[in-house]
Amino acid sequence: MVALGNMVAAEPALQEKKGKKKDKKKREREDAEVVEAAPIVVETEEKKRKKKKNKNKEVDGGDEVVAEVEEEVVVEKTKKKKKQKSEGVSAPGSEKKASAVAAEVTGNEKLSVVVTGNGSQDPKFKKLENFNLEGVPATVLQCCQGFERPSPIQAHAWPFLLAGRDLIGIAATGSGKTLAFGIPAMKHVLDKVEKKKGQKAAPICLVLAPTRELAQQIADVLEESGGACGVGTVCVYGGTPKGPQRSALKAGARVVIATPGRLQDLMEEGVCSLDQVTYVVLDEADRMLDLGFEPAIRAILSTCAKVRQTVMFSATWPQAVSKLAMEFMNEDEPVKVMVGSQDLAANHDVTQIVEVIEDRARDARLETLLQKYHKSRTNRVLVFVLYKKEAVRVEAALQRRGWKVSAVHGDKGQADRTKAVNSFKDGTRPLLIATDVAARGLDIPDVEYVINYSFPLTTEDYVHRIGRTGRAGKKGLSHTFFTQTDRARAGELVNVLREAGQTVPEELLKFGTHVKKKESKLYGAHFKEIGADSGKAKKITFGDSDDE
Repeated sequence: MVALGNMVAAEPALQEKKGKKKDKKKREREDAEVVEAAPIVVETEEKKRKKKKNKNKEVDGGDEVVAEVEEEVVVEKTKKKKKQKSEGVSAPGSEKKASAVAAEVTGNEKLSVVVTGNGSQDPKFKKLENFNLEGVPATVLQCCQGFERPSPIQAHAWPFLLAGRDLIGIAATGSGKTLAFGIPAMKHVLDKVEKKKGQKAAPICLVLAPTRELAQQIADVLEESGGACGVGTVCVYGGTPKGPQRSALKAGARVVIATPGRLQDLMEEGVCSLDQVTYVVLDEADRMLDLGFEPAIRAILSTCAKVRQTVMFSATWPQAVSKLAMEFMNEDEPVKVMVGSQDLAANHDVTQIVEVIEDRARDARLETLLQKYHKSRTNRVLVFVLYKKEAVRVEAALQRRGWKVSAVHGDKGQADRTKAVNSFKDGTRPLLIATDVAARGLDIPDVEYVINYSFPLTTEDYVHRIGRTGRAGKKGLSHTFFTQTDRARAGELVNVLREAGQTVPEELLKFGTHVKKKESKLYGAHFKEIGADSGKAKKITFGDSDDE
């Protein structure tokens, strides 16, 4: 009896220890792929049936079941043109305040730029026409050599960021967002280092990214701009040994680029302290805030300096994350710079071809397209699939047919993923199969074609996928397979195609042009009058009632 009592007494401590171990393993998995969406407060019977039906499906990057309500959306190009005219779209070279809509020219395309927020009407924050940035060392700007002028997102964001303002930047993939926040970050770090001479070296800038590939990409860019002026950077992510990352942090890295899970582990070990971090960047902020990283981000930012500059960048900005994003900003109304359409929009430098096809015909059609787009077998072609097992199957099938192909997905170890990406970059294996873990992490300028073998779970991910081509002002082409099972996203895809002036196939229109409204994670889809960015839901606990 005494022994049994001791076992019962030790049970809570044992459970707590197991829980901590489980949480640590969970964070490691989050580094490799996007975690599942936060649970909805009210779960309908219909949703439960859907979950049961899709139980055995492995979606790389996380499964997300979203209850949606159909509502008609009519797209009229004439209406959009009238709106631009009423807002006073000006010709390039005309002087207007930063808050006005200005016309920017990139190649033959015109992009509207909208700047809003506190102080956006101040003329001192007018857009930059060149790379003469006051107070920024020439060594930091060496990475901009070869460009005639800043890209629109850089030209409008730099004045605010260099002035220490909180900012949300939204622009198409391949538009220079990394340097848009990276160069002000280096200037910020250099200024702080000058003031803290003699003090122990500690991180001053923190950049958070949702995937390992994106973290590595950001690190490459920031090392190029900061290395010349002696700013140490370290990239922290899961799936690799912690030893080298610990050593780099202890050596006094001033800039930390990290995925949330691994960073939390190193913080718990006491290796990384963020109390001197005064410049924080959330890259692909919509993905992290909308798909489950919120608790980790809150925990990490709570240890940073209270007075700091917070910056968020993304190519898409769903309404659902807007209010949540505001909670991390120091300013009540931070500056928001939006380049291009305020609606979901794709890169206009990418020609989009959508082909409605039978599921069983995709393999043969992929082979035909590769014979066309990858005829030389030396140009870079990126094929996106949805499931990890699908990536393995397609890779094996193409290898049997003699194609030089590799794959990147969540089931591969970090060393294998890095090897696959490097072989794609250097042209050893110029054909790459990838899941959505690479949709936002690959910045390879010479990707000529993107083929969507499977349509993604969201249209936002479609925009990011095709943005892997047509980068840095170059032209690209995407070819997308659209099947009967994807019909729920037909309306959104039609809108994206029309906004970019692309051809909409008649077969796609047969699925209808309805756009299913994304529900609030707090209130579901039944309360149309409550916005998707409404306040936090309150948890109500009902006690047992006594019959009277």
